[in-house]
Amino acid sequence: MHPDFVSPSLAIMGLGPVELVIVAGVILLLFGSRLPKVMRSLGQGIVEFKKGVQGIEDDAHREATRE
Repeated sequence: MHPDFVSPSLAIMGLGPVELVIVAGVILLLFGSRLPKVMRSLGQGIVEFKKGVQGIEDDAHREATRE
């Protein structure tokens, strides 16, 4: 195996693992104080999306059992 080989799962947009760590560090420095609030909002959005999908599935199931 060639020493410069990077696993395709680690190569995102041509960036290696070291570059990804550097990018993550810069993002953390820039948005670190706002990151918890952003993650909380993202989590709440995912929960609301799942509730909406579940509601649609429940409605579809009710309609299917009526017929």
